Amino acid sequence: MKATNYSAVFPIILSEDKKNILLHLRQNTGYNDGLWETAASGHVDINETAKDAACRECMEEIGIEVDCDSLEFVHLTHNGNYYHIYFLVHNYDGIPQIMEPLKNAELRWFALENLPDDMVFCRKIAIESWQQGINYTEF
Repeated sequence: MKATNYSAVFPIILSEDKKNILLHLRQNTGYNDGLWETAASGHVDINETAKDAACRECMEEIGIEVDCDSLEFVHLTHNGNYYHIYFLVHNYDGIPQIMEPLKNAELRWFALENLPDDMVFCRKIAIESWQQGINYTEF
């Protein structure tokens, strides 16, 4: 049996002082609804690079234009048949706002030192690992 792996991207958007992270509250998706998640995320499409996917998702989900060349790879998670790729967003234009209100109940800044308890578990572990200088985790 041939296994298939999928890739998803998770841009990490920090406040100007680098002390807070922007998260969104999931709703109506069928996956971890009611939990906090990186402000934008999504699958890497066919013939698309991970960086291109991260930039596209930021525009589609929170209305910001990200400079793809400035994205910094910071973490990779292997979770079942998924590879989750995390990029730190260094430069963007626009003000983050909810572009998909049926899937996103709220955008909120959280202190990096105090991530919410009601956060998607693997996302919280990945962000905490990145903060500790760990660039790979498995679930």
